[in-house]
Amino acid sequence: MFEKGELIIYGNTGVCRIVNITTPDIKGIPKGKLYYELQPYYQKEGKIFTPVDNDKVVMRKILTKKEAKRLLDDIPEIETLYVENDKMREMQYKECVRSGQCREWIKIIKTLYLRKMKRISQGKHITATDEKYLKQAEDSLYSELSISLDIPKNDMEKYIANHIEQNRK
Repeated sequence: MFEKGELIIYGNTGVCRIVNITTPDIKGIPKGKLYYELQPYYQKEGKIFTPVDNDKVVMRKILTKKEAKRLLDDIPEIETLYVENDKMREMQYKECVRSGQCREWIKIIKTLYLRKMKRISQGKHITATDEKYLKQAEDSLYSELSISLDIPKNDMEKYIANHIEQNRK
């Protein structure tokens, strides 16, 4: 169980702060059942209630600074995805995004970056599906790492690229 004030990853919503742990007085919610009241980190007006024992949506603590740095060090070794069939590829992208795991998001980003470069070299554009999942994975990863490393979200892509380049030397 998480504690009030903690930052967690909550499904596709991303980073959320636990504002309260309570039994909300809302019609349809059983009396005595505990819920997290979540505030999406990047949406100050949002509010989410989810059962403490919810096993349908990924909920986990955000990475610590140490874990985030270790993840950045591991990026060159993280495998890309390979699925020939377009329908199966989209299913795999969906699974990776829904996993709520940084390593899975990195797999998508690496895979789609390489696909994008290949298509550009062939005079083609990135597909709408690839663009959609690339943006989702980048947003999820950069949002979490930004908080863990205390670096503005807009600077994360450049920070990661510089980190990888420095470690290559």
